[in-house]
This record gives sequence, C-alpha cells and structure tokens, in this order.
Amino acid sequence: MNITEYFNLLFTDYTLQTITLGTAILGALCGMLGSFAVLRKQSLLGDAISHAALPGIALAFLITGVKDSNTLLIGALVSGLVGTFWIRGIVKKTHLKSDTALGLILSLFFGFGMLLLTFIQKMPNANQAGLDKYLFGQAATLVASDVWTMCVIAGLSLLILLVFWKEFKLLLFDADYTKSLGFNVKFLDVLITFFIVISIVVGLQTVGVVLMSAMLLAPAAAARQWTNSLGVMVVLAAVFGAFSGVFGTAISASSNNLSTGPVIVLIAAVFVLFSFIFSPKRGLLFKEIRYRNNRKDLELNKTLAFMYQIVASHDNINHPHAIKILNNFHGFTRKSLQKLEDRELITVTKTMWSLTEKGFSTAANLYNQLEENE
Repeated sequence: MNITEYFNLLFTDYTLQTITLGTAILGALCGMLGSFAVLRKQSLLGDAISHAALPGIALAFLITGVKDSNTLLIGALVSGLVGTFWIRGIVKKTHLKSDTALGLILSLFFGFGMLLLTFIQKMPNANQAGLDKYLFGQAATLVASDVWTMCVIAGLSLLILLVFWKEFKLLLFDADYTKSLGFNVKFLDVLITFFIVISIVVGLQTVGVVLMSAMLLAPAAAARQWTNSLGVMVVLAAVFGAFSGVFGTAISASSNNLSTGPVIVLIAAVFVLFSFIFSPKRGLLFKEIRYRNNRKDLELNKTLAFMYQIVASHDNINHPHAIKILNNFHGFTRKSLQKLEDRELITVTKTMWSLTEKGFSTAANLYNQLEENE
C-alpha cells in the first residue's frame, strides 16, 4: 500500500482512522505542552519523565496481573510524577544542578524499570507478552478507548491553558514578577508540569519511552523558529505535531517494515530541520543571506568613506576623480561603484567618478562614525 492508497482508505477503514486520529491528537497535545517545556528550558525533563514512567508500567502489571492499557498508564503516571517531584526536590534541597538531577532520576528509574521487565518476562504468565512495546511504542495497538482518552486529556489541557493563559505566560518570562503580583507560583508550576507528565505518559503506548522526549520537544523547537509570540508558537507546535503524527502514520502504513513511532519522530525532525534552515528570522539560510548583505553594505560604506577622504580635500565636492585612484583600496570593485551609483550616491563615467550632494552627506556621516569607533 502506498501513501495515496492510505489516504483513500483513511475515510473507510476504521483501524486506520483510529490510529491516525490517535497519533494526530498525540502530536498536537505534545506540541502544545512541549512549547512550555522548551521555553522553560526543561528540554531534558521529557526524557527523564518518559524513562521514569517505565517502572510504573511494570509495577502496575505486577500488582494487577492484567495488561490493561488504562491501568498501566495510571502506573506510568504515578511513577512519572514521583520522578518529577524527586527531580524538583533534589534541585531545591541539594547543591546539585538540574541536569545532574535529571540524569540521576532517568538512569535510576529506567534501570529499575528494565529490571522489572526482565523479571516479568520470566514469569509463567502469558499476559506479559508485548509489555516491552512501551519501550519503542506500537501505534497499531491503539483502540478507540485510547483515542478517547487522548481526546479528553487534550481537551482538559487546552481548557487549562485558556483559563490560566495569562498566569502561565507571566510564569514563563518572569517568575519573580508573577509572585509579586500575588499569584501562587508553586501551584502554577506544578499544574503545567502535571499536564506535561500526562502528555508524556499518554504517548508511551504510541511512541515509546525512548522516543517520547523527541515527540514532546521537536514540534515546539520547530515552531520557536517561526515566531516570537507564545500563542502563535503553541498553535504552530500543535499543527507541526499533528502533521507529524498523520504523515508518520501514513509512511509507516505504506511499508511493512517501518515502525510508526520512529517514523513519526523522524517526520517531526524534518519539520525541525526545515525550520532551522528556512525560517525567515532565525533560519540558517536567511542568516547567511543577511550576513552576506551586511558584509556587502559594510564594503560599500568603507568605499564611500574612502571617497569622502579624497573629496574632502577639494572645495568642489562634485569635482570628478579618476577611478584608478581607488585601485589601492581593498574594498573597491566595479560592482560596488555600480551599486553606489544606483543609490544616487555617486555619478560614474567611463574613467571618472564624483560624489553627489546626497553621497557627500552620507559619506561624511559614515566617515565620522568610523573615526569615532577607532
């Protein structure tokens, strides 16, 4: 099945509809909440939480003995929240920095989770088969109840963002000012962290522990390149995340040997790469173009300032001078003369040049600025 056939079947095949809708909602949810993680400089938090959720999944199975998605995700949520608040506690009550705390919790919880999974695999219970799908994700196992769960969580997250939008915005950019206004900073911090944890836990079944942090951060990182507005960034990140889910699912379905989770993350990475290169304000391409233009303008300004030094020694500023005088000046080229003439700063004949009134005034200002800088 190719991608065209996939989109044709999408309107009639219930399984494809369920998986596509689930991955689209997950991508939008992760992009929306991931924007706050990126702006709060908590990029590694998603990686730590996703790994911290693994022992919760294993413990939930050991306690209940049933491989029920909702039960396992509740265990993952509890474990993820415990790991999150341990990280906060380590940072606040010790001299360790956040990156150290994140690394400690990530390795501790993930190691414990792998230990439990190894123990479960040796149990004489057929129900544990497929429990390790939470490591790398398996979108094909999504059912309608999972999609409804994602819809509810996405709706609640959107509602919370709308209700506390002003407070979250203040908290992001100036926590001290937010506290001085009387807002409960700790409550707001816990609230946004709680929903970030939920979004990570919900995505474990689809993308997996290993790749979930990329799903949280990639759409937000891509959106950040296009705007300075928080609202626009959240919307763009949600759109990028949703499209990553849809196109990743489509590409995965078009081949029998492609896992959905990794493909979704790769599509999200394409959005990031495209944004890093082609975004107008921060893109590498436009930065290079601006750099080259600025360099050319600097060479023109130096040429004009050099001309001013020559013209300033004459009473008549319109007195023509031979072009060969400029040959010893490293910033001079024939193209630079043409550009200066196009800007009506000089007039050029075949062998002579002269400053215009506008050119003399501009050159005098440039020369004075260069003198001041030196």
